[in-house]
Amino acid sequence: MHSKSIWKNIDILTVLIVLLISGLSLFVIGSATKPLLSPGSQLYFVHRQIAWIFLGLLTMAIVAWVPYEKFRVISPYLYWTSVLLLAFVLVKGHTALGAQRWINVGPFQLQPSEFAKIAIVITLATHLSQKQRLSRWKDFISPGLHVLLPMLLVLKQPDLGTTLVFVAITAGMLFMAGASWWKLVIIFPGGLLTVILWIYLHYRFHIPIPMHQYQLNRLIIFLNPNKDPLGAGFNVIQSRIAVGSGGLFGTGIFTAHFNQLSFLPESYTDFIFAVVAEELGFVGSMALLLVYLLLLARGIYIANQAKDRYGMLLATGVVSMFAFHVIESAGMVSGIMPVAGVPLPFMSYGGSAFLADSAGIGILLNVYMRRHDLSYNRSAPVTQVVYSKNT
Repeated sequence: MHSKSIWKNIDILTVLIVLLISGLSLFVIGSATKPLLSPGSQLYFVHRQIAWIFLGLLTMAIVAWVPYEKFRVISPYLYWTSVLLLAFVLVKGHTALGAQRWINVGPFQLQPSEFAKIAIVITLATHLSQKQRLSRWKDFISPGLHVLLPMLLVLKQPDLGTTLVFVAITAGMLFMAGASWWKLVIIFPGGLLTVILWIYLHYRFHIPIPMHQYQLNRLIIFLNPNKDPLGAGFNVIQSRIAVGSGGLFGTGIFTAHFNQLSFLPESYTDFIFAVVAEELGFVGSMALLLVYLLLLARGIYIANQAKDRYGMLLATGVVSMFAFHVIESAGMVSGIMPVAGVPLPFMSYGGSAFLADSAGIGILLNVYMRRHDLSYNRSAPVTQVVYSKNT
């Protein structure tokens, strides 16, 4: 299909959703960072985020323009490049807030783990599209090892949030690749129960666990943040108060008490949804979640409309990534999910996350624009498009 006709098929609704969230983020980031800056530079973070938005749109267009079939060719290089960058971070990376996650590139700091998520989506889709079956237990070994290496490197930084994103991406893609649901229940919820049991045994009988104590405290403190109100539980307590103080309609942009008095830590990155809830209230925060729900629904539709199994898996990986980010980010500030440090897509401040999310949207647009490249029976059952009968 000619490139000009390809762009005529662009999914305008998805692009508008991204622009809507990105536009709102400028006001929320400006409000969240206002008390951190001097009067003459209060738009510093806003100006930087505008630059990231333009770069994100460019990234989105480039990823959407390259036919996604070519992703198969670059998959090995993409995988090992991401692995090498993650390993480099552990040796020469910049350390902040107790984590070594960033690489200094001139005046900017890039976070390779954010780009590794997109690399996993593309390379795991390539891997699964080549597998003939997922019906035997041994069929899960190769995709598991494929994800395990970069996931362990990310966990070592430590970056628990991105590690969990890898798990969500893998679970969603395995399911849509044809893995039986009961095997996935054994692998993923079963694995979660194992981790919970391990943590219990660690506290009850001092069984060793491969995590720093501060990481473990941060992971489970949401269950009872008042146990350490000035330490691990401080962020959870302050974010819950901020969410509750917003009431039904919120206090208004630039007027939130907890935000403006700097009671809310990491307010413009990981805890930005708490700022939304305080300043826009229950109605505003629910409206934002509905916008995200529309984005996810659009992604599921694109996966269903994909012309082939590979495109379906690519779209599924992106949707799984966004779904986990939204659920974890909103749940974290509400005190019902562990504090894992996951940014809210297109809302939280940060260049690496914004570019990675933009690349994800580019993948969705790519799959949608090329849904008619090859003919297939659109009236056939969905399972013939989404699932492989050989699995």
